[in-house]
Amino acid sequence: MDINHFGQIELVETFARLDLDRRERTGIPETVLAEGKSVEQLVSITRTLCEKSGVVLVTRASNDFADNLQAVFQAGYKFHYNSAGRAVVIQRLDFPQISTGGCIAIVSAGTGDLSVAEEARVTAEVMGCEVLSYYDAGVAGIHRLVEPIKDILEKDVAAVVVIAGMEGALPSIVRGLVPVPVIGVPTSIGYGYGAKGEAALMSMLQSCSPGLTVVNIDNGFGAGATAALIANRVAQAKRGKVS
Repeated sequence: MDINHFGQIELVETFARLDLDRRERTGIPETVLAEGKSVEQLVSITRTLCEKSGVVLVTRASNDFADNLQAVFQAGYKFHYNSAGRAVVIQRLDFPQISTGGCIAIVSAGTGDLSVAEEARVTAEVMGCEVLSYYDAGVAGIHRLVEPIKDILEKDVAAVVVIAGMEGALPSIVRGLVPVPVIGVPTSIGYGYGAKGEAALMSMLQSCSPGLTVVNIDNGFGAGATAALIANRVAQAKRGKVS
C-alpha cells in the first residue's frame, strides 16, 4: 500500500470516523469496542462497517448488545455471537471467508480465563488464522501442559498466546518450551493482593524467558491480533510473497 495514502474515512453521524482501510494498511481490521457505546451508536457503526468492509468484529458485547445487533443483521448477513468471549462477528453473505494459512495456539491457565481466551481466538479467526485452543492447563497441575506443548510443536504454529491470572507464571513456562514468540495475557483472576491482574502483569513483565511479550490485563483482542499478524506474515513468507 502507498505510504502516502492513509486510508478512507467514513463518517457516521457525529460520533464516529471509521477507518475502512485499516486491514489493508495494518493487517488488523477496524474493530468495534461495544463498551461505552449506546445501542444506537453500536448499530450505526457496525452497519456501516459491514456494508463497506464485508465483515466486522465487535468486542466486549453484552448479551443485550448482541440481541440488538442480531435483530438488525438478519437477511444477507452471517451472524455469530461468542457469549464466552463477548465477541460478535457479522459478515455479509457475499463476502468471501478469509483464510491466510496462518496458525496460532492459545493456552489458558484456568477456566476463569476462558472469556479472554475466546476473545483472542475470535480475533485471530477473523484475521484468517487457524487457532488451536488448549484451556485449563495451568501450573497447579503442570502435567496438563505436556500434551498441548507436544501438539503445538507438531503443528508448527507461528505464535502462542498464553493467558493466566493469579501469579501469571504460565507464559514464562510455555516460552521456555517452544521456539516461537509467546504473547502473555495477564487476567484479573485471583484472590486478595493482585486480584485485579497487577500481580500477573508484573510477573510476566519480569519473566526470565526471552521472547515473551506481554499485553495489558484482560486484553485478549490485542494478544489475538498480534499473534495473527505474526502467523499471517509467516504464512506469506512460506508462499514466497515476503522478500
